[in-house]
Amino acid sequence: MNTHTKSGDVGSRARGMGLAAARGLALAVVSLPLSILGFCLSLVSMALIPIGVGLVTTPYVVKGVRAYAGRRRALAERWGGVSIPSAYRPAPGTANPWTRTFALLRDPATWRDLRWLPVDMTAGFVTALLPAVLVLFPLEGFALPLGLWRTMTGGPYWYGFVPVSDQATAFAAAALAAVVLVVAHRYAVSAFQAHFRLTEAMLSPSQAELAERVRVLTETRRDAVDTSAAELRRIERDLHDGAQARLVAMGMDLGTVEMLVDKNPEKAKELLAQARQSSAEALSELRDLVRGIHPPVLAERGLGDAVRALALRLPVTTEVDVELAGRAEAPVESAAYFAVSEALTNAVKHSGADRIWVDLRHSDGSLRISVTDNGKGGAAIGAGTGLAGLERRLGTFDGVLAVSSPAGGPTMVTMEIPCVLS
Repeated sequence: MNTHTKSGDVGSRARGMGLAAARGLALAVVSLPLSILGFCLSLVSMALIPIGVGLVTTPYVVKGVRAYAGRRRALAERWGGVSIPSAYRPAPGTANPWTRTFALLRDPATWRDLRWLPVDMTAGFVTALLPAVLVLFPLEGFALPLGLWRTMTGGPYWYGFVPVSDQATAFAAAALAAVVLVVAHRYAVSAFQAHFRLTEAMLSPSQAELAERVRVLTETRRDAVDTSAAELRRIERDLHDGAQARLVAMGMDLGTVEMLVDKNPEKAKELLAQARQSSAEALSELRDLVRGIHPPVLAERGLGDAVRALALRLPVTTEVDVELAGRAEAPVESAAYFAVSEALTNAVKHSGADRIWVDLRHSDGSLRISVTDNGKGGAAIGAGTGLAGLERRLGTFDGVLAVSSPAGGPTMVTMEIPCVLS
């Protein structure tokens, strides 16, 4: 029983050794050119900022580096069991290239990624390649006694520190290969793990960055609580001033009808008609209130159809283009719906547009929404158009808002919410 268990452990460790070697070799071959390319592109792009070109290219390069770093974080967790958190600041809610570029450059995570790239192409390359070297190098040593040494010309062939020139030294090289294989069996997996530990040391955010992230999350949570409290007060006010008042009036009318039904039937019929009208108006207000809390069409048919239904009620011609392969979580759908509703309300009230376009799609792990109108332009976050509240609503879900609205139009409001579709 013990012998069987020990044999199983040896076999499992041998498989782990081979897997570490294969993964390390693949990682070394792929990561080296990508790390060099990302580092060089970043330096060139930032060097071009003074002449304006870098203002456009830098955000795209930084985004590519972040995507590459995110992929390596995922591999570290999947292949090495090493979880590496990220603490990127939310992208700035503006289309201004100066603001967007320098906001990225002020993010400590940007420079952390750039410091990691040269380390990954040097020490990271070595630690990734080492397991493959430990596993493959003994194969060469075992091949030398089988006649490989006879093909070597021009002096002794060095295998490690053993000069191979005849059959005896070839067997000495095989002995060294056996030692290397034992070392590989013991340390190949650990060597591959060292690669991910190095990645973790370079990519993990500092305590200051985590504290900043906590501060941002605290602010967005406070905004969410304030928004929820304001929404509850609105619902209470609408119920008190609308449906509740109509229901009270209807009850009073029905009481009067009860007294007049025998004495003055005509007056009773008039009051009944008035009560029926009040009940219809109260029902309509309750439906509007429910729609303002969570539209039934959103719960039943999803975000795309809910936005289409919203567009049909607008006095301005609105085209809706939806490319969603599934549904997001209910809170994300609700936030996106009301964000679109707010953007459309702003466009109708303030832009003077006669046409609006809404585009919804999901790509790169984010729900992307754009609301464009052909109005007069001039919209800005914090300019009293409700965009600041919209930005706070999205911030609860780590979403971002960007507004492009030059004088004379058109205005494009772009929203992005990280999410996964079911």
